[in-house]
Amino acid sequence: MTENNWKLVDAFFDKYDLVDHHIKSYNDFVNNRIQNIIDITDPISLDDGKYTLKTGKVRIEKPSNKEADGSRSEIDPTEARLRNLNYSADMYLEMALNEEGEPENPLEEVYIGELPVMLKSDICHLNGLSDEELIEKHEDPQDLGGYFIVNGSERAVVTMEEIAPNKIILERIGEVEDRHAKAVVTSIKSGFRARITLEYKKPRKNKAFLRISFPYLPGEIPLVVLLRALGLATDQEIVTKISKDNNFQMMIADDIQVSEEELNKFIDQSVIRNGTKDEVRQELQDAAIKYIGNRVAKNMPKDYRYKRAKDVVNRYLLPHMGTEEDKCYDKAIYLAEMTEMLLEVIEEKRKPHDKDHYTNKRLRVSGDLMEDLFRVAFTNLTRDMSYQLERSLSRGKELSIKQAVRSDVLTENIKHAIATGNWVGGRAGVSQLLDRTSYMGTLSHLRRVVSPLTRSQPHFEARDLHPTQFGKICPNETPEGPNCGLVKNLALMCNISEGSDDKEIIDVIEQMDVELI
Repeated sequence: MTENNWKLVDAFFDKYDLVDHHIKSYNDFVNNRIQNIIDITDPISLDDGKYTLKTGKVRIEKPSNKEADGSRSEIDPTEARLRNLNYSADMYLEMALNEEGEPENPLEEVYIGELPVMLKSDICHLNGLSDEELIEKHEDPQDLGGYFIVNGSERAVVTMEEIAPNKIILERIGEVEDRHAKAVVTSIKSGFRARITLEYKKPRKNKAFLRISFPYLPGEIPLVVLLRALGLATDQEIVTKISKDNNFQMMIADDIQVSEEELNKFIDQSVIRNGTKDEVRQELQDAAIKYIGNRVAKNMPKDYRYKRAKDVVNRYLLPHMGTEEDKCYDKAIYLAEMTEMLLEVIEEKRKPHDKDHYTNKRLRVSGDLMEDLFRVAFTNLTRDMSYQLERSLSRGKELSIKQAVRSDVLTENIKHAIATGNWVGGRAGVSQLLDRTSYMGTLSHLRRVVSPLTRSQPHFEARDLHPTQFGKICPNETPEGPNCGLVKNLALMCNISEGSDDKEIIDVIEQMDVELI
C-alpha cells in the first residue's frame, strides 16, 4: 500500500510543480487576460467624438533593463537581485488616433510601460532551461519560481481566499424568529467586482421588506422598483416570475403595495387610468427608472438622471450577465429566482448556505490578483492619455499618441502595489517578502492561502478546520495567535483548477442536445 502511494505521489509531481498554480495563472494573465482588459476598456473620445483612439494588440517582450546611457539589455533574475533592479518586461500596444470624416490611420506600436515578470513563467528567461543552463545563469535548479523581483527584493503574491463569485449565497441574520436574511452575489466581469445584496427585513409600516443594493446606487431601494425598471413592469409579471407558491405570491403582493407609495410621485396617473396596456407598462417602467435616476444623480437635469439610471443598471447590476441593454430582462429573472430562494430561507423551506464550506469558496492566485491590478492601472493610463490629448487640443498643438502616453503611470501603479503589498480595493499584505529562511519555508510561503477576514474578531467557525478542506488544505500548518485558522497552506498534492468560460460550457451542453431553461 505504502509503495503504491509513493508511486502516485511521484507520478503527480512528474506532471505538476508545487507552484504550478501561480505560474499557470500568470501565463493566462499575460497571454489572454491583458488583451481582454484592453479590448473591453471604453475607447477614448475627444472633442465630442471628433477624435477617437483605437487600440489593437498588446505585445510583451522578454525582461530587459534600461541602462544609464539609454541602451537596453536583457536582464537575468540574478542580475536584478544583485543590482536592486526590477525584473520586468516592456509592453507595447497598437494605437491609432482617428479624426471624424477622415480615413482611418494605421495602427502603430506605442510603449505603454513595464510589467513585472514572474520567474519561470512563459516570458521569463529561465523558462524551459535545463539544470545545467540554470547553473550557468547562477540560478538554483531546485528553485521553482512563482515570485517577482521588484527593486532587487523577491516578492511572493499570496493566494487569497474569497466567497465564490457569480453565485447566490444565502445568509440568515440572527435567529429564525427574527425573520431577517439576505442573499448576496459577488458579480465579477473582467476583474470588475460588483456586490449585489438583496435583504429581507421584518415588515414595517410604509417600508418595503425586500430591498436591494448594488454599486453606484446610494443606499437601498425596494426590489419591486428595480424589477419594474428591468422590464417586469406589471404587478402580475412580478408576482408570477418570483414564485408559483400562493404564500409567497401574497407576500410579494403586500410588498408591491408598500413599494407603490415610494414610486407614486414619479407615475403619471392619467396614463395609468386612460392609457392602453402597453402605455401603462411603459409608464411604470419609466417611473421606476426615474426613481433610480433620482437616487444616482440627484439635483441633475431630468434627461441626465434618466440616462444615468439606465447606465448604472446596465453596467453595475450583475455585470457577469452582460452590460448590454437587452440583458435587462435576464437580470430581472435572475433577481426573481434569487428572491424566491431568500423567501424559502425565511419560511424554513431551504437551509442558508454554509460560507465555510469549500464549495462556496474560491482561491484567487497570482493571475487573478494581477488582473485586478492591471485593470485599475490601465484605466489610470487611459484617463491620463485623455487628459494629455485634451490639453494638446486646447493649446492648438498637433495631437501625438506617443507624447500623450506617459508610461510611468502604468509602471508605477503596478510596481508600487507589488513592492508594498497594498493592492487595489484597499487590501494590504497581498504581496510579501519571500521567506528565504529555508527551502521548506520558501515552498510553504508560495503555497500559502490567506483569508480576508479581520484578525481582531473571533470568527470561530471560519478558523475551524472544515471537513470539506480534506485533501485541499493542510490540517496542521497554520500559525499560532490572531492568524490561527485564517492563514492556511495548501495540502501537498492539492492542485488548483482554472476557471473556464461559461460560453464553452453552454456550447458543450447544447451539442449534447440538453435544453437550457
